[in-house]
Amino acid sequence: MTSRTSLLALVDALAVLMFAAIGRRSHDEGLAVVGIVEVAAPFLAGGLVAALAVRSWRDPLAWRSGIAVWLGAVVIGMLLRWAFVDNPPLSFIVVATISLAVLVLGWRGVVRGIMALRGRRARQDAQHPA
Repeated sequence: MTSRTSLLALVDALAVLMFAAIGRRSHDEGLAVVGIVEVAAPFLAGGLVAALAVRSWRDPLAWRSGIAVWLGAVVIGMLLRWAFVDNPPLSFIVVATISLAVLVLGWRGVVRGIMALRGRRARQDAQHPA
């Protein structure tokens, strides 16, 4: 695993931690690190299992990798939460699914968009040198 891949995996973990922090904040549960990690832990584990299953380190920016991490975080995370914490209500499942999609897939979209713009600028500069 390269340092670039490790950094991108860390961004996925930060996205899941952000999901947990936003959820705790919206329910007035505070932003204690321990509380955020407790909420995030099953989702982090699910995302990691899925990332390893599809070998997402080969291309962490690929949509396939992002979808695997997202679905793993949601499906495995909810199963772990159900097994060890409580039975998550349907509203929580829906909100978590949408929120994690926005966060885990969203950062990939932003990075891919920036890379596409840079590539386009580089091609334009190469065609029209100053």
